[in-house]
Amino acid sequence: MFELSILMMERVGLMILMAFMLVNIPYFKQLLLDRQSFKARLSLVFIFGFFAIISNFTGIEITKNTILPANFLTSISNHAAIANTRTLVITVAGLVGGPIVGAIVGLVAGFHRLLQGNIAAFFYVPSSILIGALTGYLGSKLKKRQHAFVSTVDATIIAAVMEMIQMLFILVFSDSFASGFTLIRFIGLPMILLNSVGTFTFMSMLSITLQQEEQAKAVQTHDVLELAAQTLPYFREGLHQESCRKVASIIQRYTKVSAISITDTHQILAHVGMGCDHHIPEIEVITELSKRVLKTGQLTIARSKAEVGCSHPDCPLQAAIVIPLFSKKQIVGTLKMYFDNPDDLTHVEEQLAEGLALIFSTQIELGEAEVQSKLLKEAEIKSLQAQVNPHFFFNAINTISALMRKDANKARELLLQLSKYFRGNLQGAIATTIGVKQELDQVKAYLSLEQARFPNRYHVVFDVEPEALAYSLPPYAIQVLVENTIKHGFKNRKEDNQVYVQVHLEEGQLMIDVYDNGEGIPEERLQLLGKQVVDSEKGTGTALDNLARRIHTLYGEAGQFFIENNVEGGSHVALTLPLAIKE
Repeated sequence: MFELSILMMERVGLMILMAFMLVNIPYFKQLLLDRQSFKARLSLVFIFGFFAIISNFTGIEITKNTILPANFLTSISNHAAIANTRTLVITVAGLVGGPIVGAIVGLVAGFHRLLQGNIAAFFYVPSSILIGALTGYLGSKLKKRQHAFVSTVDATIIAAVMEMIQMLFILVFSDSFASGFTLIRFIGLPMILLNSVGTFTFMSMLSITLQQEEQAKAVQTHDVLELAAQTLPYFREGLHQESCRKVASIIQRYTKVSAISITDTHQILAHVGMGCDHHIPEIEVITELSKRVLKTGQLTIARSKAEVGCSHPDCPLQAAIVIPLFSKKQIVGTLKMYFDNPDDLTHVEEQLAEGLALIFSTQIELGEAEVQSKLLKEAEIKSLQAQVNPHFFFNAINTISALMRKDANKARELLLQLSKYFRGNLQGAIATTIGVKQELDQVKAYLSLEQARFPNRYHVVFDVEPEALAYSLPPYAIQVLVENTIKHGFKNRKEDNQVYVQVHLEEGQLMIDVYDNGEGIPEERLQLLGKQVVDSEKGTGTALDNLARRIHTLYGEAGQFFIENNVEGGSHVALTLPLAIKE
């Protein structure tokens, strides 16, 4: 018995060594956390099934209470028995994976034991299945928390009971009660004791690994919350170089990765850490890795320098996680976490990256919502200020007053138009989008007042497709274009001032075009309009920039602002908007 105990210690030690190697594999750590999923359970069956087969191969052959020397048992004689760690493996499989995993591993272990020889050992198949299923059931009932295992003490007791059940099967299904009892006396105590100790050690290692993963997640969650709080003010400003540089510095400080890079859909906005000498802001996004993420919208991992795709020969970055950033379900950029050692890119970093992607995308979207609110407020203020200022207001009143002596009905009509105009401004100021018809009514009210002041100076033609009236657009969109044309397109010209406004549907989009036959736009100003505030002789110069920014914030790449000079003279401004049913 003493010799058998020593040999059993070696077999249990082998299982513990394999367990130690197993718990240091990131993939297995993730299996422990996700072991309720079908995919994880299937993987556990393969892992513990392999362990069970190894246990059978490394068993100790016993004939008539005599240990037969063998290092690897591929087959045994018909009257021989095996002392091994099979029950240890089945027990651990049940405690970790549950009844189904335990039963399947038991089936694999028992069937393989039958294939080794001794047809009379058929009972090992049902006994192993029973042990696996029963262990899984007890493990699920005795654990105290959702992701935890049973306590190591409970696991030890369960392992001892399961080994006793195996001994009972041997006693019942042996050739005779006497031979079965003799075998149990020889192998029973060493197997029950050492397999229980092995289960205790195996489960202790798994429990410690699981606790470490959960503790790491808790620390990571705390850091992520702090990181989110610190990056929020900058992401609320939008994706530009200054805000992204500060965000990248904060992320690197918390994650301790080798480098952090942030891009929009076209260029690098910030790069902090290793490789900053050649990963320079304003450089176009050129790596296939980044292009793939921008195209697919899927988190992508590179585990080699070749996969990272940096063409610089001395680039120290050897691995990367590239995370797409979204706003309103559209990709607006990427966040890249770089590593100078591929081994540092673990499953924990992958999970961290996925969490950061969700947080940062939400922050960007919230920031754009705030920008939209601010832009709408600016448009409201500008519109109201432009219309309520004494010059405009008194000009309109004076025009109406003069008409009252000549044409009372016309004066009354203009007064109603003035009222409609101000009412339309107030309604548009509280909505993100308004109906096309409401916007056109607002424009016509404005034109009636302007044309009363300057009779026959402007000839404005509207070509509106009836189907387009069912859709919506940003407030003041057409008004800004028409007003801008009248104020700036014709300078001081007093006749033959033609404006053509077209609203129609084309290829599933709402198209708005405003043409004029004015003097056109100087080339140096043309390149800036709609992209930044341009100084103006009349007004603040913010109207077109405000409109273009609101369109981009509302619709992203689906909304377009375009301005050009016509070949035959004058200018053309076009808006392309996605179709949206008016509220």
